Amino acid sequence: MSATNETKTYDLSKVHAVNLKLLKEVDRICRKYKIKYALDAGTLLGVIRHGGFIPWDDDADIVMTRANYEKFLKVVRRELPEGMTFVEPNSYNKGKAFYDFVSRVMYDKSQKRVDSKQMEFYDDKLTKLWVDIFVLDALPEGKISKPVTKLMHCIVYGLALGHRYEINYSDYQGIMKLFVGVLSNIGKLIPFKVTYKIWKWLCVKDAKTKTSLYFFSNYPPNYLHVEMKKEDYDNVKTVPFENEELYIPEGWEHYLVQVYGDYMKLPPVEKQVPDHSDMEIIIYE
Repeated sequence: MSATNETKTYDLSKVHAVNLKLLKEVDRICRKYKIKYALDAGTLLGVIRHGGFIPWDDDADIVMTRANYEKFLKVVRRELPEGMTFVEPNSYNKGKAFYDFVSRVMYDKSQKRVDSKQMEFYDDKLTKLWVDIFVLDALPEGKISKPVTKLMHCIVYGLALGHRYEINYSDYQGIMKLFVGVLSNIGKLIPFKVTYKIWKWLCVKDAKTKTSLYFFSNYPPNYLHVEMKKEDYDNVKTVPFENEELYIPEGWEHYLVQVYGDYMKLPPVEKQVPDHSDMEIIIYE
């Protein structure tokens, strides 16, 4: 997932090498502890359309079911080598700041964002290259319970925005802009630690519900329409990726159609640029 900027295209080979190093380390840990994961978002699109990274992509994405993510949480910090750091979404600014609900494995010796007060607000953690870790949770199938669950996620996300350094209101139109403004202002009155606990409960509230559906519980609200059959992700398979063998979900096509539509079609040339950075990325050897 990304935030668009106007960074010009440049040689990303070193960036891809670092992102592959991060993916290989996550893959090693998951194989060691029999944790299922799969490539996700732009990284999944990359392996299907390009056989590896999208040439202009500057991050990496994976996904796990809730049960596998909880297993990963127990081991990742002790397993990561020196130079890589695991960051949870409630770790910024002593747990007082919100960026999003995504956990990440970061490469310490890198910089992809210009030093600023905003980056300082997030302890400079967002300046690093990283692997996003998305999570699949049970989605109820009821005509009322399904939309109510998604609405609750939108509300909690809006409350959490009250603890962001700044909100880009240009991302929202019409009534949504008002919705975000009202919720974020209410959210400022609620400590983020409380909002985070509500979000965590919301993610797992249907864990024991009989359902055939998953949804990406830490995606931003504009991607909550993406729903997957459990069998699409309960089974994974290895595919060649940049001369490695990494995992993708059996239901990869169902996912790509929902997120990208005609996923084999390249975007316009002007959009073929890195969109997770605001500077030419530096790798410190």
